[in-house]
Amino acid sequence: MTVPTPARRWWTLAISSVAIFMVALDNLVVATALPSIRRDLGATISELEWTVNAYVFSFAVLLLTGAALGDRFGRRRMFSLGLAVFSLASAIAAIAPDATTLVAARAVQGVGAAIVMPLSLTLLADAFPPERRGLAFGIWGGVGGAAVAMGPIVAGTIIDRLSWPWIFWLNVPIGLAAVPLARLRLRESFGHDRSLDLPGIGLAGTGLLGVVWAIVRGNAAGWTSPEVIAPAAAGVVLLAAFVLWERRAAAPMMPMRFFRSRAFAAASGVTVALSFSLFGSLFFLVAQYLQTALGYSPLDAGLRTLPWTAAPMLVSPVAGVLSSRIGSRPLMVAGLLLQAAALARLGHAVAAHVAYTGLIGPLIASGVGISLVFPTIPETIFAAVAASDEGKASGVNGAVRELGGLLGVAVLTLAFSRAGGLGTPAAFARGLHSALLVGATAAALGAAVALLVPASRQRVRAPDSAAEPAA
Repeated sequence: MTVPTPARRWWTLAISSVAIFMVALDNLVVATALPSIRRDLGATISELEWTVNAYVFSFAVLLLTGAALGDRFGRRRMFSLGLAVFSLASAIAAIAPDATTLVAARAVQGVGAAIVMPLSLTLLADAFPPERRGLAFGIWGGVGGAAVAMGPIVAGTIIDRLSWPWIFWLNVPIGLAAVPLARLRLRESFGHDRSLDLPGIGLAGTGLLGVVWAIVRGNAAGWTSPEVIAPAAAGVVLLAAFVLWERRAAAPMMPMRFFRSRAFAAASGVTVALSFSLFGSLFFLVAQYLQTALGYSPLDAGLRTLPWTAAPMLVSPVAGVLSSRIGSRPLMVAGLLLQAAALARLGHAVAAHVAYTGLIGPLIASGVGISLVFPTIPETIFAAVAASDEGKASGVNGAVRELGGLLGVAVLTLAFSRAGGLGTPAAFARGLHSALLVGATAAALGAAVALLVPASRQRVRAPDSAAEPAA
């Protein structure tokens, strides 16, 4: 197998980072544009909900499948296809004449993103040697953080100056440039297991569909309603069947041996805790508190989150380099403890009706905290598996991350509604206080799980069972 040249490594980092920026930015700008979409298309509340959920469903459900397709048909080939699908769906969304067409386009966008997201990390891991991956993952995480930081700002600017279809048109020229560059500049690679685990794909996809449906619909339909309980129960049964099948499959899409690795299992737990606390808190602070409670416009709210969301651009690359030198465990523990303390402080601040200036300190602390964890998770995950299993490991970690984020939004919403509500400012503050404390607790539990990650000198890459096919 040929070793990538330095030039090809940096091309891989640039193309992977552009792809993750496009995918991460899109979901945030769509959430900000929902009021404009409702006015222009005459969309109902249910249709607006599905404008977000259709993307979430296809993205979360197909992450494992996207990684498996890359292992089978070629990671570069499928990554390029995912970019093309995402870009084409963006163009359809931009010209959508009604809400039904927009929802369908969003579902197809999710399919493209489910291929791009895990393969972007796998391509990086293939291009960079282990001792250089910390920096690569740090830059990749910083670019993803930049998308989070710029999402509300980009959306507010586009909606104010142009119109909501331009949030989708923005993806098209980026995709048109990225697809041929990916074909020309990325090195093709395959997983060791080239056969498709079709029973595994079916069981995982339908099982995740039931679980994701239940999580997304839980608060709206009621957690004890048949609409939630039935798909949740079916999803759990199907995922249990998936695990049993994977234990005996000749070429499993999610080898159960991954979870016998303490590093892999602990890093997966850290992923859940980080996504749970981050996305749940981000949903409430940006979409609810700054706009609904404090009355800021989408653009002004986005600008006021910069002390929080801009930190990954600055801190993640540094954390990636440090992780390669001192190991990921101390950075994970410190980052999650900082996130827990910051969210707890924010919860008390909103309950005490502190002015925005009183939020800046904990927002910065939270941003630094998540920036310490972002690049250390993929480095730990990939160090725990054989090189030929990196595609599968990336898919598993992506699915775990999305489920953690969905669960965080659902649970924090439940905590908010139980403790307060939208009726009065006082009720809103009580609800947000409770929600943020739940997020802080999740981050603190994640720090405890991070203590289980082996020290740097103990992490030894699993041996390859066979040589990986070369491009």
